[in-house]
Amino acid sequence: MKKFIAEFIGTFALVFCGTGAVIINQQSGGSLGLLGISATFGITITGMIYIFGPISGAHINPAVTISLALGKLLPKNEILTYIFAQILGAISASLLLHLLFPDAISLGGTTPSGTVAQSFCIELLLTFFLMLTVLAVTSKKEFSTIAGIIIGLFVTAIILFAGPISGGSFNPVRSMAPAIISGNLITLWIYLTAPTLGAILAVFAWKAFDKME
Repeated sequence: MKKFIAEFIGTFALVFCGTGAVIINQQSGGSLGLLGISATFGITITGMIYIFGPISGAHINPAVTISLALGKLLPKNEILTYIFAQILGAISASLLLHLLFPDAISLGGTTPSGTVAQSFCIELLLTFFLMLTVLAVTSKKEFSTIAGIIIGLFVTAIILFAGPISGGSFNPVRSMAPAIISGNLITLWIYLTAPTLGAILAVFAWKAFDKME
């Protein structure tokens, strides 16, 4: 139950603060800018890792959960608990944002500004790199005190890179929740499949690399 609550709150915070920053930026004439939005996501993730990392690992991302389970780094009987908590947390956050900002059309959702192929490749590759970063810093004791900072900074960096093209999601529920509540579902499949595939590839690449002499 503690893990469920941790993943629910962590994902709620990520979606509420992160997509909330997108909404506020839109409604305030760009007062936050891409850097402000990226930093909001990154700092929120850093905080959630330090708060809930010792409890659930602070996945707050179904792509992370699925890839760890397939790589036998998470018990498969915990997959549904984690993912249900993440979905519930994300949708609850988007519902609250909808109540607070009823004029927000997309609720901070992600849509491609370029081609579908561009967004798919960017989301897949950058999630691959993000997952490798997560695996690297969480597998070494010397990084234990700064793991959250490293991951948060990396998230900030890749959103700065990908934001103008794909929206910078790297997390299925971060895109799914605002898409469902706002009804903007046309390109949602990109943000469900690309990050998940990228994270899975990263886990198997990491395990293969770890076996090399």
